[in-house]
Amino acid sequence: MRLGFLGTGAANGVPSFYCDCVACKEAETNPASRRTRCGILVQGEQNTLVDASPDLRGQLLREGIDRIDNLILTHTHFDHVGGLPELEFYVRLRRRATIPAYMTRESAEWLHSALGYMEDCLDVRLLDVGDAIELDGVTYTALEVTHGAGTLGFLMETPEGRRTAYLPDTGPLPAETAAAVAGVDALILGATFFGENWMPEDHLSVDEAIEIALGLRVKELYLTHVSMHYDSPMTGPELEAHLQDRGDHLHLAHDGLRISI
Repeated sequence: MRLGFLGTGAANGVPSFYCDCVACKEAETNPASRRTRCGILVQGEQNTLVDASPDLRGQLLREGIDRIDNLILTHTHFDHVGGLPELEFYVRLRRRATIPAYMTRESAEWLHSALGYMEDCLDVRLLDVGDAIELDGVTYTALEVTHGAGTLGFLMETPEGRRTAYLPDTGPLPAETAAAVAGVDALILGATFFGENWMPEDHLSVDEAIEIALGLRVKELYLTHVSMHYDSPMTGPELEAHLQDRGDHLHLAHDGLRISI
C-alpha cells in the first residue's frame, strides 16, 4: 500500500497571491516548493481519497489519478472540502455509481446544507470517534482531535501490521488519541505555524508537533498542513534543517511525496 500526499499546505497555500514572504518567493521560482491544500490518497487495489481540497482537480491530474473508489472526510473546513464538486461529473459521466463517503454527522449535515446536489453522488456513511472501517485491506479507526466540531483524525493499520496515523488538523492531542498513535510507524501531523502558534487551541506549531512525535516515540514523523508564512516565514530548506537538528526521522512532507504504509 502506498500513501501519496496530494497537498501539504494549510488553508492559504504556498505561494499565496497576496504574499511576498521568503517562502512565497521561493515557491514562485521553484515549483517543488509549492504547496497545495492538504489531502492524501491511499493506493492499493483501490484509491481511497482522504479530504478533497480546493486544488483537487490539479492534484489528481498531476498524479495521474483517474479513479476514486472511496472518500473519507476529516472535517468540512474549506481547505479540506472545497474540491468535492470536482467529483460530481466523475460520478455522473464516468463512474455512474455513488462513491462510499465516510464522515461524521456534523460533516454530513454540512454537506446537506452547503452541497446538497452532491448527495446523489456520495453514499454517505456516518462515523464517530472509535469507529473502524476496512477499505481495500486497510483498517481506518476514527480518532478524536482538537479542532472544529465533527473533526476526525485516522489511524490506518494494514494486515502486515504497519500503523500510520493521519492527523492533519489538530491542536494538543487528547490523551486517548495520543495513546492510540504512540509508537506508530509513521505519524503525519499538521504543523501550521513556525514560531508563535496563533491558534493554539486547534492547531500545532512545528516545534509542538516535534515534541509530540518525540514524546510518543514514533518511528517517522511527516509534517503537513504547513503554511510556511506564519509566524516566522521560512524556506523549505530552512525548515528541513530545523527538523534534522532534532532527529533524522523527522521529515517535511511535500506535494507528490509517496510513502509505504
